[in-house]
Amino acid sequence: MTTLRDLLTTEPRVVTAGVDLFADALAAQAVATEQVEWRPPLDGTADSLPAVMADPRRAAANTRAVERMLASTAELVDVRPAREVLGLQPGEFLHAGPPLTWERASGPMRGALIGAMIFEGLASTPEDADGKLAGGDGITLQPCHDRGAVGPMAGVVSPSMWMFELRDEANDGTSWCSLNEGLGKVLRYGAYSPDVIDRLRWMSDVLGPLLQTAVRRRGRIDVKSIVAQMVQMGDEGHNRNRAGTLMLLRELLPDLIDSGAPSVQVAEAVRFVSGNDHFFLNLVMPAGKLQTSAAAGIDGSTVVTTMARNGTDFGIQVSGTGSEWFTAPANTPDGLFLGSFGPEDANPDIGDSTITETMGIGGFAMAAAPAIVRFVGGSVPDALRTSRLMYEITVGENPAYAYPILEFRGAPTGIDVTLVARTGILPQINTGMAGKVAGTGQVGAGLVKPPAECFTAALAALAARTPT
Repeated sequence: MTTLRDLLTTEPRVVTAGVDLFADALAAQAVATEQVEWRPPLDGTADSLPAVMADPRRAAANTRAVERMLASTAELVDVRPAREVLGLQPGEFLHAGPPLTWERASGPMRGALIGAMIFEGLASTPEDADGKLAGGDGITLQPCHDRGAVGPMAGVVSPSMWMFELRDEANDGTSWCSLNEGLGKVLRYGAYSPDVIDRLRWMSDVLGPLLQTAVRRRGRIDVKSIVAQMVQMGDEGHNRNRAGTLMLLRELLPDLIDSGAPSVQVAEAVRFVSGNDHFFLNLVMPAGKLQTSAAAGIDGSTVVTTMARNGTDFGIQVSGTGSEWFTAPANTPDGLFLGSFGPEDANPDIGDSTITETMGIGGFAMAAAPAIVRFVGGSVPDALRTSRLMYEITVGENPAYAYPILEFRGAPTGIDVTLVARTGILPQINTGMAGKVAGTGQVGAGLVKPPAECFTAALAALAARTPT
């Protein structure tokens, strides 16, 4: 035990926290200090944070939310057109992120909607599509999440696009996602040139039906099992899906070959999937949607069930507040750029692919995928530090998605709004970057964080629902 006398006879050890002023002043006097990473709670939470923290329902509600998330399953059961599985009609479009109007839509969102109008035969030129979308007659826009679906980047879904259909039998859930088009100039990044439309038509006429035949012949595919394996093989499930894509192809290949389709079509489909390392992303995303949806609608729970962006706003949903969106202007990612593109070309954050971080992988699993740091502009030590930091804002760990480099510790799961508010630590997201001008396509990939205002607004809404 240290006594008052010891303070005068032994070398002092100084621990500092908060602002750097005290530590800097001591360092200037050659006094060694140990700095503790501590910061005050987020601004604007002085009243709502203690109210929510004192909610007697919170601990049990969060335990139940995480239990339901961990019990979630995800099996690929079919591949079908959006008009069939989601009931979309001509002029009805889904998009990524929280609700949006054409007037507030960013460049890549506008570009994707223009391309979808041409693809559906509702417009003959980009100018024609732009005019009809601005007029709004016969056009409806709705978030993918509001229909149980998810869409990468702009996430635009139109009736003729084909969708992966996944089931969670443990929680009786179903989710859908479109087929991945590849990288570069693609619709989801806001490109709509003739080659983009031609590729969409081939996917609708050839790829979708081929995958449907193969899945129906093969039977259900355990997507959750593939995700579990891929995070132990160097994929984090958001920007790196190489192992997952090849494992999916391994499952489908025999039934693609035996489908009876012309061999030239089978070869073309296999070449397309195997040449697109992101193909499996569009299966990870609905698996994440199933997992996080299982935790939705539990009174008193502070667990985040959705993080999504539409290129203008970032939005979150929280278990205890149901389907209500809490939004703030989206930040712009920082990272590496393709070709001659630079920071001035990047659009603010966009896409439903943040469902991977919401489920505990993606940017949360950077430690499991050190190779990804070369793609998003980070470093291996950054990746390790980031994954460890995410445990500070989550209430559980998912043993199904174990990180070998962290001694097989489970993925940090169940982002807690109160932990974000208390620590000021925001979820880490790694993402692609779309060009801000409609029609450009992908310009790079990088790292980004949500605006803190989403979490403080959600906390205030939870406080308003706290029993008095």
